[in-house]
Amino acid sequence: MQLRIRSFRYRWFHGLAFLLTAAFLVACGESAHAQRALDPEIEAFIEEVARRHDYDRAALRKIMAQAQPRPAVIRAISAPVTARPWHEFRSRFVDAARIQGGVRFWQEHAATLAKASSEYGVPPEIIVATIGIETLYGRQTGGFRVLDALTTLAFHYPPRAEFFRGELEEYLLLVREKKLNPEAVRGSYAGAIGIPQFIPSSYRRFAVDFNGDGRRDLSGTTADAIGSVANYYRAHGWRSGEQVVVPAMPADGVPVAALPRGVEPKLKVAEIRELGLQPAAAVDEEARAVPIVVEAEDGPRYWLGLNNFYVITRYNRSINYALAVHELAQELRALVKPER
Repeated sequence: MQLRIRSFRYRWFHGLAFLLTAAFLVACGESAHAQRALDPEIEAFIEEVARRHDYDRAALRKIMAQAQPRPAVIRAISAPVTARPWHEFRSRFVDAARIQGGVRFWQEHAATLAKASSEYGVPPEIIVATIGIETLYGRQTGGFRVLDALTTLAFHYPPRAEFFRGELEEYLLLVREKKLNPEAVRGSYAGAIGIPQFIPSSYRRFAVDFNGDGRRDLSGTTADAIGSVANYYRAHGWRSGEQVVVPAMPADGVPVAALPRGVEPKLKVAEIRELGLQPAAAVDEEARAVPIVVEAEDGPRYWLGLNNFYVITRYNRSINYALAVHELAQELRALVKPER
């Protein structure tokens, strides 16, 4: 009887071990097959990145095999909040939470902001307002895996696939340089990272080690985020002491549709005046500007966007965004006394 029991136990354990081993081998085979079965476009992308940057192909395939398409990313980029009417966008981003939070953020990091403003020539209120609108002062930095977001946009969003393939390439270089886990980094639906929401190419080019600890950390180091925002604006042409926008009023009978559009200041203020849009504040007539028209609750509002307005749009190519940064900055400046 004992021999039969022992024989049964032996066969049972042997059978279980066989099944577990077989399951493991099947899983390994499926994993290997999944990596071999990457989309041809992704395989071609891997080959390009490996060739251009001496990147290990096996490492790239391992990373890209973990990327998951996220329909929520497509939905988000197809209906950006910046596309809303100005009065809706403003009420959401130039609100009490961002004003009060901005005052606290400024007071807490006053010395770092003063240093950044001095070194880069960008007003502290512009730095604070940018961080406030981007992430509510670091409280909302995004919940998407950056790898998933960028892969989704690079291979499943044709309107901007080329741009996001470039950002995916930059991301792969960034995680290699910083020795990051490529699956762990989280950010926005567009792949923006950290307190100031830098896309990977901006992270690599414009992030600075502003606290001197030997690292450029935009996710966990506020000082680096402050210095990096200031560096970004200076690198894109910020002019210290110049205006951002001036209010304007159309002359009677001037059709709004006839005014030139865009974000880049190409015409002199004097030329825009001749088109019928009159500055409502003092401004250099030779300065380059762009007419801005947005929808307020009570009708259209007009501004002239100057060079520094254009620089803000280099952070986010949206008139609503740049105006919100400017207006939030103005609210903060009125509440925080400038240092002597």
